[in-house]
Amino acid sequence: MTEKRSIVIFGLAFTSSWGNGHATTYRGLIRGLAERGHDVLFLERDRPWYAQNRDLPESRHARVHVYSSIAAMKRRFERAVREADLVIVGSYVPDGIHIGEWVTRIARGATAFYDIDTPVTLAKLERGDADYISARLIPRFHLYLSFTGGPVLRHIEEQYGARMARPFFCSVDPDTHYSEQCGLKWDLGYMGTYSPDRQPALERMMLEPARISNAARMVVAGAQYPQDPNWPPNVRRISHLPPAEHRRFYCSQRFTLNLTRKEMRQAGYSPSVRLFEAAACGTAILSDEWPGLDTFFNPGSEILITRSARETLKWLNELPESRRAAIGANARARVLREHTALHRAAELESYISEALRTKRATPQRSLLRPAVRVLKSAQQARG
Repeated sequence: MTEKRSIVIFGLAFTSSWGNGHATTYRGLIRGLAERGHDVLFLERDRPWYAQNRDLPESRHARVHVYSSIAAMKRRFERAVREADLVIVGSYVPDGIHIGEWVTRIARGATAFYDIDTPVTLAKLERGDADYISARLIPRFHLYLSFTGGPVLRHIEEQYGARMARPFFCSVDPDTHYSEQCGLKWDLGYMGTYSPDRQPALERMMLEPARISNAARMVVAGAQYPQDPNWPPNVRRISHLPPAEHRRFYCSQRFTLNLTRKEMRQAGYSPSVRLFEAAACGTAILSDEWPGLDTFFNPGSEILITRSARETLKWLNELPESRRAAIGANARARVLREHTALHRAAELESYISEALRTKRATPQRSLLRPAVRVLKSAQQARG
């Protein structure tokens, strides 16, 4: 029987999915943890743009609290943080460095930094402009949970002194994402918040094909896109789509497009939550190419690669419908075998046990060594 754990999570967002992918990730993980019997407290800093767009202000699976100030949060939840089996501080948490220092100082259980933006975080650390994590803080956490797997995990341990860097990918809830017959409205769709480094790929793999084939029906859902009068008229834009509408969105498409941010693509091994959501809905996926993609889906049988407008149009116009449907079904089966919220909850259980064993076996004075190594590396880089 699974040992029940008390877990405190400081995350960017749970109550609002507007303009971020963090909320969906935390919601799925928390549901998985609750279903496996764990007690979860989620703490979120109040922000006006989330307050105006809260699509899940409460949860049946965890206690969720939105705090207005760090001082008020500490007064109310210091005991919970101190006594929890695991305390997680996520990436992009406001005042994350201050919170991380406080958590790693007072928590009696294991502590973890959950990096939902690993390649972006590492680039910020290299530039020296990270405001939610620091090189000095990383070795103080017992566990570094990374959205990115592969070689970057060893880099985090060797370069930054992380005690345990482990892959912790996003997941999907199969109870909310599944294949549904709701009529195909779009030939190709894309969901994602506007990002300048993704926009050229969107232009190349969707907007240009839409201009070439003006009979094709396409749709882009996501916040923060600038007004552009040159978008093709056969591409519909949706400014925000709450999670409750994601399934119908994907099930209304023949194909969906997956695009990866520059840092994630370069690091590889960084699947997005949208990738797993679309697959769980049985929608055939056209994806950009990045290292490690084939460890999540088999190209050709579970996912299709597109690098240009020409390739996008080839898949849209030449792939037999029977094969398109089979690719979507194969991707769904793969996700259900490996990437549900329950899979992630079970993985976290094993990481907690490993971190607690390591914590008990590691003398306190030896924890200074990784920090010294990080400081020396930083000094050498400056020199």
